[in-house]
Amino acid sequence: MKKRYAFLAAAAVSFTAAALFWQSRTQSRNEENKEIRIGIALYRGNDPFINSLRSQIEDRAKEYEQATGIKVVLDVADPKGNQNTQNSQVERFLSLGCDALCVNMVDRSAASYVINKAMDADVPVIFFNREPVEEDMKRWERLYYVGENARESAVLQGTILADAWKADPLSLDLNGDGRVSYVLLEGESSHQDSLIRTEWSVQTLKDGGIPIERLTGGIANWDRSQASALMGQWLEEFPGQIELVICNNDEMALGAADALERAEEGRPIRIVGIDGTPQGLEGVKKGKLFGTVRCDIREYAEIIFEIAAAEALGQDVRGQIELTSGIYYECGQEAVTGEDLQ
Repeated sequence: MKKRYAFLAAAAVSFTAAALFWQSRTQSRNEENKEIRIGIALYRGNDPFINSLRSQIEDRAKEYEQATGIKVVLDVADPKGNQNTQNSQVERFLSLGCDALCVNMVDRSAASYVINKAMDADVPVIFFNREPVEEDMKRWERLYYVGENARESAVLQGTILADAWKADPLSLDLNGDGRVSYVLLEGESSHQDSLIRTEWSVQTLKDGGIPIERLTGGIANWDRSQASALMGQWLEEFPGQIELVICNNDEMALGAADALERAEEGRPIRIVGIDGTPQGLEGVKKGKLFGTVRCDIREYAEIIFEIAAAEALGQDVRGQIELTSGIYYECGQEAVTGEDLQ
């Protein structure tokens, strides 16, 4: 009887070992033929910064395919600034069986809807560019946020001007009256980066000892044409008074430059932006913009994709990528002026 039990035990062990072998072989074969599907929901596809970021994510996916042999399917959707449309696009991604979602919210306060749908489907979400409120981000361990540190952006922008003031006060104080009169072009009123960039760019000028005077400011929603229209109005309203234009992003800075060109403004009014888009950097190189803050767009895209791919394959994201509080990643930035691009 004991021999029979011993035989059965040995057979069970052999069967288990064989099963594990074939399971491992099957998993290995599945891994080799693995396909991951990632849904990318933008807030507005014609935004130059977001468009550059999307392009970089696509490039990273191609590199990943070549390096790993794992096929990557990217589904990209543009709601054209409509949150209800974006909600529908997220639902479609989930119905298609996406393994991960990368979401640039139209309205950051509406992230709970996306999170609810993702949690029901057990699909991770990597938010980027527009950070959901903290309460939403804490709801689930499969939520992440990748973006820039808005305060750092603003301080770097302000430092460009503070350095210029130290080198030559008259480069900013064009009429030599002892103060720098500025106007401010802001992004969306509800966007956290817009609020923080506005506060800290101005504060950095004050900390740098620049005697500033605000003439006016307005919301141009990150948009070049809206910024151009506002700047045109201000040039008429404050003739010969504007000496500095502070902008929350490069597109609005370029819009301000367009207005100066139309008005044939001869004075060297300084314009500064943030983001370091290809268009913005070209504007700096040509002297239309005095400076910008360049985001490491490749790092930005790479981290978004790496988190999405790791989650899609069931890998340990936090073991591969260093995240603040296990949730957040802040991309590198640097101040850029015309001298830096020479």
